[in-house]
Amino acid sequence: MFKGILIDKIDDNYTVVLQDIDESILPEGDVDIDVMYSTLNYKDGLAITGKSPVVRRFPMVPGIDLVGTVTKSSSEKFSAGDEVLLNGFGVGEVHCGGLAQKARLKSDWLINLPSGITPENAMAIGTAGYTAMLCVIALENNGVTPESGEILVTGANGGVGSFAITILSKLGYKVVASTGRMNESDYLTKLGAVEVIDRNTLSEPGKPMTRERWAGAVDSVGSHTLANICASTKYGGTVAACGLAQGMDFPASVAPFILRGITLKGIDSVMRPIADRVEAWERLATILTQDDFTDISTVIGLDQVIQTAGQLLEGKVRGRVVVDVAKG
Repeated sequence: MFKGILIDKIDDNYTVVLQDIDESILPEGDVDIDVMYSTLNYKDGLAITGKSPVVRRFPMVPGIDLVGTVTKSSSEKFSAGDEVLLNGFGVGEVHCGGLAQKARLKSDWLINLPSGITPENAMAIGTAGYTAMLCVIALENNGVTPESGEILVTGANGGVGSFAITILSKLGYKVVASTGRMNESDYLTKLGAVEVIDRNTLSEPGKPMTRERWAGAVDSVGSHTLANICASTKYGGTVAACGLAQGMDFPASVAPFILRGITLKGIDSVMRPIADRVEAWERLATILTQDDFTDISTVIGLDQVIQTAGQLLEGKVRGRVVVDVAKG
């Protein structure tokens, strides 16, 4: 038996409980792991609250991220004692995830924990920080440099936004943060933003093209916000889109793409090839220092997960939430 969060659905009765779980629930996989830390992502919040049909198999342990120690492996890639981490691949949706003390996973989904990153910090980074790094790499690959101009980061108080600001500023970019919580401006400035703007300036329907401002952007919002970003992106600029907090729609014009040659780069983190994951995590290990985690992350126990998931969806959580599965 091990402790974890278990989601079940019988008829229309959707339940989420912290309980002792029998190991027989663990699905097929060639690597057994003692989980040390997991995280709370927006998708985890949706799964735990049941506000979106994220979970597609029941019963289910949620948690799309985890870091832990291999206890048993039939794969040549990993041995007992290895510290490994996982992001995505449908874990927490169709395959039992990280918000529990044990997991059984496929070796093809795992990478070794990079040297220089502690297990706790790996989950402070989690899918959010890893996605932010993928976005920054996309900007770099499209020729966006610190000399190109301002980079806009939307959803700035969230996990992706917080890490995008931190990473970009440490790489020398001039970052402008967009947020719905202007009272958190000091936090965003401390992360490295040179300016903080109200998200309402971007969230309403706008013109097909407006004055050029952004050399690039990291957007986790979508909908009208993404359309307005594209409309104001400078000639040859790149927008990395990784989220849809405002909506899945994209009420935009082709004008910025044709007349200004901008690029809209979609960023998927769930099914990303292993080579891309390793590159992103190795970059994170070289860019981030211990000081970068002080203001971005908080640590909770399993007994606080269900309550915090609701707060996350209400926009009351800043930065990243690390879950120490040994607590609670």
